[in-house]
Amino acid sequence: MRDDVDWATPIAATPVTTLLDRTVAACPDRPAIDFLGRHTSYAELARLVDRAACGFQQLGVRKGTRVGLCLPNSPYYVICYYAVLRAGGVVVNFNPLYVERELHHQIEDSGTTIMVTLDIRQIYPKVAAMLETSCLERVVVCSMTGILPAVKSVMFSVFKRSEVAPVPNDLRHVGFERLVANDGTVRPVAIEPERDLAVLQYTGGTTGVPKGAMLTHANLSANVEQLRRWVPAIELGREKMLLVLPLFHVFAMTVGMNLGVALGAELILLPRFDLQQVMKCITRKRPTLFPGVPTIYTALNGAAQSGNWDLSSIRYCISGGAPLPLEVRNRFEGLTGCHLVEGYGLSETAPVATCNPFGGEARPGSVGLAMPQTVIEIRSLTDPHRLAEPGEKGEVCVRGPQVMAGYWQRPDDTAAVMIDGALRTGDIGTLDRDGYLFLVDRIKDVILCGGYNVYPRAVEEALYQHPAVAEAVVIGIPDPYRGQAPKAFVRLRDGHDATADQIRDFLAGYLSRIEMPKEIELRSQLPKTMVGKLSKKELVAEERAKDERPQPSASA
Repeated sequence: MRDDVDWATPIAATPVTTLLDRTVAACPDRPAIDFLGRHTSYAELARLVDRAACGFQQLGVRKGTRVGLCLPNSPYYVICYYAVLRAGGVVVNFNPLYVERELHHQIEDSGTTIMVTLDIRQIYPKVAAMLETSCLERVVVCSMTGILPAVKSVMFSVFKRSEVAPVPNDLRHVGFERLVANDGTVRPVAIEPERDLAVLQYTGGTTGVPKGAMLTHANLSANVEQLRRWVPAIELGREKMLLVLPLFHVFAMTVGMNLGVALGAELILLPRFDLQQVMKCITRKRPTLFPGVPTIYTALNGAAQSGNWDLSSIRYCISGGAPLPLEVRNRFEGLTGCHLVEGYGLSETAPVATCNPFGGEARPGSVGLAMPQTVIEIRSLTDPHRLAEPGEKGEVCVRGPQVMAGYWQRPDDTAAVMIDGALRTGDIGTLDRDGYLFLVDRIKDVILCGGYNVYPRAVEEALYQHPAVAEAVVIGIPDPYRGQAPKAFVRLRDGHDATADQIRDFLAGYLSRIEMPKEIELRSQLPKTMVGKLSKKELVAEERAKDERPQPSASA
């Protein structure tokens, strides 16, 4: 264990809104949000949160009312998130890129009756359609021009007018300006942090279709406190947090927004990841904290070599969502002088369960040590009620104050992921003698090759050793002899050349014959999730579609 981390002190269960209240009391004049050059102080943020909370209560939000946020990164998200919680409601996070089918499923499953969204054509019409087909009753519509700096607001109105969606003037629609047109008097709501839900975070989970992980106030506030203890050198009221990852994702919500608010950090919000915009932002606005995913750090590594960028302000970065290649980490730390460490977690753990230490040894290939007050168990793959022997591969299970209360209205699914009171993650891993966790792979991603288990993560790590490989994804494909075989999809670094055969020859020094990809397909781009994580789902679907194509007859 690290000597500079407080492991022993119990973590108090507090409402999530307490994070904002404490910061407002300590540094009200501190900048809270910088959105494309428009600044909001913590005192101003608190006033807007109170007015929005009062407005939500006037719309009928009571304790437990589910309110959806279908918003890109913007001040509206931060304001409405804390306002819904202060009003006693439960935030339901929605991806603004969802199609209507996905929106409908999540609205109906969660019982969302009020949705907050933006008045742009890419998002609003899909949400408005839900008023006719789902249990959604009201839509709070936020104006894009209302959050831009004056000059940018005028330019948006003139040059981007076609991107603004027409919004009906009826009782089912409420403008954000009308929502906050009150004195900010909020009816007090008694919150029981360990019982009352704060967020329904939808996830594929470890089994089945998307379902809502029930995150209590205590789950979320505990994870923030765990992270705060993890980086004791962070200074209250002196940090700047760059947020490119979407806030509707649990990683950005907790590690970015909630932790940033708890630290009194200035939240530098960017609505999406644009490489040049991010590089300019870092150079000009000097953020000190920058949570991300490996693909973002990879992109910044490449861009830093082709421009005069100053990234030296960044001090601490946590990478999540996917394995962080050692070469990517070393290059980024060399460019910035920062500490970049890999963490691990799930939506069901609010999300951080483990992280490599900032002030100690970050072991290559490890996702780090358990968070304070957290226990990581490795359970036998054949008998989950038995703890695995030291060094034995098994299922990673988590106990701690950040572990969810269960899946929303799915008791059977909840029971399936709990074992003796611990959360079953569906990941395979090992613990070393010092408690560092090493992930092997997802249980469902393991490739069964002629009776042997092949772990895609191990093959991907070998591929990243090749100097020309920028990104790699490995999946299992049908094999008539072995049942399954690995197939690799690779994107090469800009300016580098390599053939599939050359990469295969290189891998011979890293992989066994059974692990060697049957096919290596070079692509200019690989599919990614909204947060920039490499995605296997689309590639698996492509390969499955190939297998389902009609085969020519023998006479053809």
